[in-house]
Amino acid sequence: GPVDRNLVKDGAIHAGHGTIYTEKEYSDFTVRFEFKLPPGGNNGLAIRYPGSDDTAYHGLCELQVLDNPHPSYHDKLNPRQYHGSAYAMVPSRRGFLRPAGEWNYQVVTVKGFAIQVDLNGTRILDTDLHKVDPKTFMYPLESFKGRNRTKGHFGFAGHGSAVLYRNIEIKELP
Repeated sequence: GPVDRNLVKDGAIHAGHGTIYTEKEYSDFTVRFEFKLPPGGNNGLAIRYPGSDDTAYHGLCELQVLDNPHPSYHDKLNPRQYHGSAYAMVPSRRGFLRPAGEWNYQVVTVKGFAIQVDLNGTRILDTDLHKVDPKTFMYPLESFKGRNRTKGHFGFAGHGSAVLYRNIEIKELP
């Protein structure tokens, strides 16, 4: 499984292949962590993931972890694909990601269908997935089968290149 193919070295998870996720399921929670992207790196945070299928469509959402300044993505991305975005649903604010190879600090808070993402001390996403007009999504609403999930696993969705994660703390909210 994905756990065998992802390395833990020098206190960091090298998340590159498949989805690694918590044993426990969470409803409302805050997660804090540091991450380092390789050049062109692509990963995602699985929010309320059911434990199988695609995190972006079967979980509540996938929050992008992406080195979007990399030339390979230049002019090819929808705003809903940049780092910190609720993938294909809600765009994040840009310009707060440190260069590839540097550690970033991120805090994600999920309460009900509201999601906040703070990157290096700046709020880059503050949305309620049920208050956004689905006509603005990249794909039809029925693509997002997990958008009403009230609990699920938290995890890292690997898309090939190893993104490093460390100092991960997750806390349930009342």
